[in-house]
Amino acid sequence: MHAPQQSTAGSQRRPNIVALSGGVGGAKLAAGLDAITRADGGKLTVAVNTGDDFEHLGLKICPDLDSVLYALARLNDPARGWGRANETWHFMRALQEIGGEDWFSLGDRDLAMHVERTHQLRKGIALSRFTADVAARLGIHATILPATDDVVRTLVHTEEGALPFQDYFVKRRCEPTVRHIDFPGAAEARPHPALLQTLADPALDAIVICPSNPYLSIDPILALPGLRAALRHASAPVIAVSPIVGGDALKGPAAKIMRELGAEITPAAIASHYQGVIDALVIDERDSPQAARLDLPVLATRTLMHCLQDKEFLAREVLVFAREIARRPATLEAVQ
Repeated sequence: MHAPQQSTAGSQRRPNIVALSGGVGGAKLAAGLDAITRADGGKLTVAVNTGDDFEHLGLKICPDLDSVLYALARLNDPARGWGRANETWHFMRALQEIGGEDWFSLGDRDLAMHVERTHQLRKGIALSRFTADVAARLGIHATILPATDDVVRTLVHTEEGALPFQDYFVKRRCEPTVRHIDFPGAAEARPHPALLQTLADPALDAIVICPSNPYLSIDPILALPGLRAALRHASAPVIAVSPIVGGDALKGPAAKIMRELGAEITPAAIASHYQGVIDALVIDERDSPQAARLDLPVLATRTLMHCLQDKEFLAREVLVFAREIARRPATLEAVQ
């Protein structure tokens, strides 16, 4: 892992940030990072997991990309944590009436995204191009990139056999015991060129791994050829935000999966999982006593994000921490 480089970043420097994100949890911090980069005239690139993508009812569904798009456009439903606000469900009720597959819910407003994306992809438009076009139409300041335009799938191997991600996550509600996870197609896929170019930018201030599920949302990105090397060689510090708070996951099945794979449900386990990738870790203030267990710089702060102000607070904390890490040599001390 690279040692953090010296930086000239000061309080007036316009932030230049890359974030790696999954869906709901990652989208929250991405929204905070977007708010502060927009306000400060900076630049944010969000590279989003595509391992969750699948075809359903003939439509190309990209749950994590859509969660980030909706969150940054302020169109997301904060109550459900996914999909669009003010959603209606006439399509799903009609689908049920005629015996269609109704295990994966598609709201009426959300359906427009899937229909148009499928239409454009069949015309030969790349997923990244479609995503950029939608982001522009929705007035999003940040650059939102699928981590790759190639097909990568998350396959969850369980006690009942191998399950495609959405079958495990939605249809089976994460009930089967996880044995291991792999990512068919990742070895042959190419990281998006714009992502690699941005990671190589010497003016980059921070690379943030959002508090998404490390196993299901971030690992598919890290599995792309050359991605880990690009992170190691980046001039900016790589900082992960722990999705574990007080011995449990902020969202989703991360704690359950960690337990089934034999890992402790602690920030230390998150640091271990990202060993060789990250330079520092942000943990929740209630986990601050565990900072001494970690052999890398740690910031303990408030990581729960219930509103936009919380998201902006955490985003600024992460960015200030990144600048502090960049100004000093690698160290093992914890920042409390």
